Amino acid sequence: MTSPSTVGHRRPATGPWLFYGPRGARPHAFASRRGTGPHGALPQAVLFDRDGTLVADVPYNGDPARVTPLPSAQEAVAALRSLGIPVGVVSNQSGVARGVLTRRQVESVRQRVDALFGPFAVWAVCPHGPDDGCVCRKPAPGLVLAACERLGATPERTVVIGDIGSDIAAARAAGARGVLVPTPATRPEEIAAAEETATDLIDAVRLVLARSPGGRR
Repeated sequence: MTSPSTVGHRRPATGPWLFYGPRGARPHAFASRRGTGPHGALPQAVLFDRDGTLVADVPYNGDPARVTPLPSAQEAVAALRSLGIPVGVVSNQSGVARGVLTRRQVESVRQRVDALFGPFAVWAVCPHGPDDGCVCRKPAPGLVLAACERLGATPERTVVIGDIGSDIAAARAAGARGVLVPTPATRPEEIAAAEETATDLIDAVRLVLARSPGGRR
């Protein structure tokens, strides 16, 4: 896996860090799932942003004790899993490149999130900073594409749910569907630019299931 950039001596940016759930030994174990819902084919995967979407946004958090699920987040993830839809996380963690987070801290927080929600099938994490020139930092599509490849999902049948414009832009750049769940930190112009918005994660899941990627209302 890629080593984190170091302050003052940055290594060339490459791809994201990838972490796998308990089925990680079978990277395409979900590819054959083609379930259908009341409005057509279900998504092949749903990918969530971490901070501000699944859990409270604590800047550069490396402390698992500070991980707090947002209202309805656990219920929303459970609802998708109950339908056999793989769920993953795509997260920018520029604190690594800035020298305020270590890989071990990122993993510790990931493990705490998995303990609270149940293990996610894949985590795709960008450890780079805004000026590192990587292809994975949202709004670039690299995290979404890497997660889709690991799950054997096509971007066109994948949904990305996040709280800021870069989450939706990354989905769009990858060819996936993006659903914005605004918070007080979401800028008005990001809300205006989003094709789909939801009031909370449960509402987002309802929206996802009502009109699946590649399907019709």
